[in-house]
Amino acid sequence: MTYIEDVSAIEVLDSRGNPTIKAFVTLSDGTTAHAIVPSGASTGKKEALELRDKDERYCGKGVLKAVSNVNEKIAEAIIGLDAYNQKAVDDEMRELDGTQNYSNLGANAVLGVSMAVARAAAKSLNMPLYRYLGGANASILPVPMFNIINGGAHANNSVDFQEFMIMPFGFEKFSDALRAATEIYHTLKSILNEQGHSTAVGDEGGFAPNLADNEEPIKLIMQAIAKAGYKAGEQIKLALDVAASELYKDGKYIVQGKVLSSDELIKYYQMLCEKYPIFSIEDGLDEDDWSGWESLTKTLGDKIQLVGDDLFVTNEKILRQGIEKGVANAVLIKPNQIGSVTQTMQTVRLAQRNGYRCVMSHRSGESEDSFIADFAVALNTGEIKTGATSRSERNAKYNRLLEIENETDEFLGNGI
Repeated sequence: MTYIEDVSAIEVLDSRGNPTIKAFVTLSDGTTAHAIVPSGASTGKKEALELRDKDERYCGKGVLKAVSNVNEKIAEAIIGLDAYNQKAVDDEMRELDGTQNYSNLGANAVLGVSMAVARAAAKSLNMPLYRYLGGANASILPVPMFNIINGGAHANNSVDFQEFMIMPFGFEKFSDALRAATEIYHTLKSILNEQGHSTAVGDEGGFAPNLADNEEPIKLIMQAIAKAGYKAGEQIKLALDVAASELYKDGKYIVQGKVLSSDELIKYYQMLCEKYPIFSIEDGLDEDDWSGWESLTKTLGDKIQLVGDDLFVTNEKILRQGIEKGVANAVLIKPNQIGSVTQTMQTVRLAQRNGYRCVMSHRSGESEDSFIADFAVALNTGEIKTGATSRSERNAKYNRLLEIENETDEFLGNGI
């Protein structure tokens, strides 16, 4: 048996300059690996707990308590365990924590170790991470969702919706899809410049101009697609992340200064989908507005992809409730929402068994760690969200997918 010989962690910085955990694992055969944990800005209320120090360091955002939990409690619990039994390692950490949301150890502490163990095991077996986690079935490179205009919690501007994205569907190769999206991104920058808008970028690399309303970003993106020489609707489709929980107050939605009911907001989405080639809407309603979600799914669920992020928080139990109620038809997959590699895989398997699409996702606070690129291929999610091609922590994921394409010569696709 190749067992876990050493576990440790340190505090490092993420792409927003906030502290996060970097975990290290050493195996008995001498293999070493590490992993860095991401952090979100727009977070669901039911996400696993990200343990922060809440003292004077780093404006209260230090993670030394979580680091200590790795170096002391987690290390003591999992040293000696079989490195190739990911579930046993993750289950041991979950039992050690003893809560539903990792409020004792911190999901950031547990996930860092979970990812590092998986990476070490793959390295020990001289296998790429996607092949170790996905086996022979890991065969699909994901269609990327490029966030090219930011609003909401990801940018300090006048746009309510959090992300306006393009999805390059009309390509067989990931590298061609990446090139098309990058060309559209640079074309959009030139259009914004010509119109006198700011080309400053938000947390995920998308531009963050002050625009008149939530429809103007879509119009600008449509212009950029055409000017770059691509066909909207055929080669490039659109996707929105509304992050509606950020707009929800006292049972209503505040959109562009107007107070809307769930039904009124759904009608607004209908209008947008009729006018533009929108493929996907994420978090179109608040995470607690389940009756609204049922109406949204009945209205648009057979026409477009409806993604639950804050709604499901990568939680198998909550997703199961959504499946039973017929709510949404896709789930965003963020490992740090749930806390371990094993739990993430369980949620993906439940979704796929029930016909729900899966979208592997980064967080707004990212790092050079490219784990989710391999994870998306391993689990055949078919789609990945990891920002615009202008920040190195986002490009780390795209560059890793280019490496995987070169290794496997797999085709792009998501089974749609």
